[in-house]
Amino acid sequence: MDGGPPSSSRAGDGAPQRPEEQARAICLRLLTGSPRTRKQLADALAKRGIPDEVAEEVLSRFEDVGLIDDAAFADAWVESRHHGRGLARRALARELRTKGVDSAVIDEAVGQLDSEQEERTARELVERKLRATRGLDREKRLRRLAGMLARKGYAEGLALRVVRQALAEEGDDPELLDHYLPED
Repeated sequence: MDGGPPSSSRAGDGAPQRPEEQARAICLRLLTGSPRTRKQLADALAKRGIPDEVAEEVLSRFEDVGLIDDAAFADAWVESRHHGRGLARRALARELRTKGVDSAVIDEAVGQLDSEQEERTARELVERKLRATRGLDREKRLRRLAGMLARKGYAEGLALRVVRQALAEEGDDPELLDHYLPED
């Protein structure tokens, strides 16, 4: 040990980092944990007092070399959250908007999911939850199952249709469930 005072710099060279170096280090550290959108990184840089023009320059360079790619982020987000949590296009779009992804990029990413895939996923979610609602009255089951789908971003008509079909397959009289469907 040299016995000198401890360095205030993380790099250990004793000299404070230039804003560009700080910005690069912050971005790299954040990107190491998980992918981030350009807006998320810009917000983190602003929060740490990096000047806007420096942040813009560093973020543009990271984008140029492919370290920031909002389209790839959105595609991966949709794939992961739809298959992992069963979220519908509407909920996925809302999440991506909160992460600062551009609307055109969001539309393209959620466009990966077609309505058939979304309906299949809704059916799978209902099938998994159906057992837990056995023993409840029909209306309460319908509300719980449709509510679960609504919280995941599924449209009311689709949710009620999928739940109605699942309950009918389980033995409920489909005509008794008809009054729960919205008018077309």
